Amino acid sequence: MSKNTGEAVGAPSDRNTGEPPALRFPAWRKFRRNRGALAGMVLLGALAAAALVAPFVWPFDYARGNLSAQFHAPDLIHWLGTDEFGRDQLARVLYGLRLSLLVGLVAAAINVIIGSIYGGVSGYVGGKTDDAMMRLIEVLYGIPLLLIVMLLMAVFGRGVQNVFIAIGLVYWLGMARIVRGQVLALKESDYVGAARSLGASPVRIIFRHLLPNTLGIVIVAGTLRIPEAIFIEAFLSFVGLGIGEPRASLGSLVAGSLGNLESQPWLLLGPSAAISLLMLAFNFVGDGLRDAFDPQMQR
Repeated sequence: MSKNTGEAVGAPSDRNTGEPPALRFPAWRKFRRNRGALAGMVLLGALAAAALVAPFVWPFDYARGNLSAQFHAPDLIHWLGTDEFGRDQLARVLYGLRLSLLVGLVAAAINVIIGSIYGGVSGYVGGKTDDAMMRLIEVLYGIPLLLIVMLLMAVFGRGVQNVFIAIGLVYWLGMARIVRGQVLALKESDYVGAARSLGASPVRIIFRHLLPNTLGIVIVAGTLRIPEAIFIEAFLSFVGLGIGEPRASLGSLVAGSLGNLESQPWLLLGPSAAISLLMLAFNFVGDGLRDAFDPQMQR
């Protein structure tokens, strides 16, 4: 029985194969064959590398300006020009890119943790508890989630940590529904029945057997939550509720460039291109993961 249980829960055997361990998983092999997903990974890696390495190699600081270089047009020194305070626009875009990636990853992680636990408990316990927990989600879904985030930011105030909290505490509802559906399908499996007959507690069954077996769909959903969180942060900063000065956010950079769009259009180019490329890269990777982990699309 223990052997069958291990096969149901564990990863494929590493014995008697000639290829590296990471390449033995069918989902990874399918993901590698998706050119769009690989292109998204390369683009995402390039953006992340530029955001992380830039402070050490780029000669300009994102917050330090030079009033004598106000609204300087793009040239070989200032590749994207300068803003109204003489601050290098490329330095500010790279800082905003780094901040957006951080917001997306942290907010998505909070989203996954809360949604997985809530959905796992709801699906496993079932009955009236499940009904009550799902009714709560339906009530929250009846309120525009972006409005809740804006209200939380208005109460908490502007700041990176508050953006993490506001987005992470609101956008877990969809993740909870996804995990609940997976747990409902898995909790009657043979290996769960075997664990239950051996005296495993509900907490152990949820966290040791059920949630790990929802990992594929959670990875896909979590990856697609990252660009959503980035876009929400950009919107909050655009309307003045997100990241404040002197820090630069991609959304605040877009908002700041609109007032000088006719005379200094180059200020809009950098942040808008960075947001577009981030959205594109994460969605390509998320679509590739979805196709790789979807059993109906396995060959």
